[in-house]
Parts: sequence; structure tokens; C-alpha cells
Amino acid sequence: MDIVLGTHQYGKAEVRLVHVVRDGERHRLTDLTVSVALAGDLADTHLTGDNTKVLPTDSQKNTVYAFARRHGIGEIEEFGLRLARHFVDSQPVITRAIVHLQQHAWNRVGGHSFTRSAAETRTATVTVDGPDTVVVSGLTGMVLMNTTGSEFFGFVRDEYTTLPEAHDRILATAVDGRWRHASSESDDWAASFAEARRHLVEAFVDTYSLSLQQTLYAMGQRVLEHRPEITEVRMSLPNKHHFLVDLTPFGLDNPNEVFYAADRPYGLIEGAVRRDDAPRWEESWWNL
Repeated sequence: MDIVLGTHQYGKAEVRLVHVVRDGERHRLTDLTVSVALAGDLADTHLTGDNTKVLPTDSQKNTVYAFARRHGIGEIEEFGLRLARHFVDSQPVITRAIVHLQQHAWNRVGGHSFTRSAAETRTATVTVDGPDTVVVSGLTGMVLMNTTGSEFFGFVRDEYTTLPEAHDRILATAVDGRWRHASSESDDWAASFAEARRHLVEAFVDTYSLSLQQTLYAMGQRVLEHRPEITEVRMSLPNKHHFLVDLTPFGLDNPNEVFYAADRPYGLIEGAVRRDDAPRWEESWWNL
């Protein structure tokens, strides 16, 4: 029986970077977590411990900081592109670089004062793989709720089913969504992100939902209909269940007003919505 080395990569995970642009008395703050993963002709370090082709992960971390000082940040897609292209162009054995970025939101409360926001986290993943460059933008932790306009009925019943049908329920989720761009070149990454986010939210609001699966499709469909630069949208939507509390032991009715918000277990709905002519989205571009 032969034993061989399978797919492998290595890198520096979760580099914390805070960048301040000191424009007079009004500063600009960017707070990032950056992860790098490199792949290429690196079998020797696994098979024999030969590190002559290995760029230390500490050097990768230092590159993140040096590029922030030398080039600034800009939009996170731009920063990720600069880093990924640098690693592939500067290291002869590296054929693929994946840079994943999370941007943590702060709200301005003064010229140089900020408060950490509870809003969702903006994300970007840039992959340079040989001649191909892929940019995936997204967000995570965007909590949405409709207090009506949602039903769930007509589902399969077996001997273990106890769930009653619901004809007026709360629908809540925390969106983890990512979307692939048709091109790695853009005139305005910020506007593209803002508009994609807006259409996700508006589709959630406007859809009378018979299932969270239906809502996921409607959200992705709306983004693709309005944003031609995006070719595929992938989402992971936990169903943040809200159960009606039985108040009859206290002599009270409950006309859909008092709920118990359960944190677990929860249903998890995941799916992709894509243009039918979109190129295949490799899993390595989806998960770091």
C-alpha cells in the first residue's frame, strides 16, 4: 500500500491589524483580522522536514503590517489583492495564495474617538491561483428578523415529528453570506459591497416566506438581478427559533406576543444562487 501526501497549505491565521490614518484632527480607523494560506511546491517540508522553500508564517505576518504602512489599506478587497499577488509573485514555489480578511466595525463618536459597533462583520477572500484571481466579498453576523410574514407548513411527518405547523411565525437569522465577483478589477469595491448588502436586506424584508430556504433563494436572486458584477451568492442562514410561550398556567392568553428566543439547537439552511453561465466556484475559494 502506497502512502502519499494529499492537498496541503500553510499560513498565518488571524493577524490582528489596526490602522489609523491621521488626517489632522479627524482620524480614520480600520480594524482587520487577516489570515493567509499559501500552497505550492512544499512537499519536502512535510516528507523530509526540508524547510528551504518555506516562507515562515512570522514573515507572512510581518508582510501584512509592512503593506499596511507602505500602501495603506483602502477597501479590504484591494488590500487582499496586494497581499495575495505579492506572495505568489515573490515566492518561486508558491502557486496559490488565499488571503481572508474580516473588517470589524467601529462607529465614530468624535474626531479621533470611536465605539466598537455591534453590526455585522464585512469579509473578503482573495485567491491568486496561478493565472487566476478570484475575489469573494461578504459579511457575517448580520441579524435580521421579520415578526410576521412567515409560515412553515406542509412538511414531512414521521413517527418522530412533534413540530406543529406555523401560519404566522417570527423568522430570524444571522446571515453569513459571500459573493463572487466576475472580475478581480473594480472601480468601487465599497459601493458594490453596500449595494449587495442592501439587496440582501430588502429581499429578506419583502419576501413573504414559506420557508427559510425560499428566503435564501430570494435574497441571492435579488443580488444577482441588480448587481451584474456578481456571479454567485452563497449563504449560511441559521434559523434563530422563537417559540411561543404557553401562558395558560397563569390564566393568560398569548396572541403571538410573548416568545422564548432559543439559541440552540437550530436549523441551518445553506445554499448557493448562481448565474447559469458562471464558472465553477472551487471550495478552496469558499473556505480558507
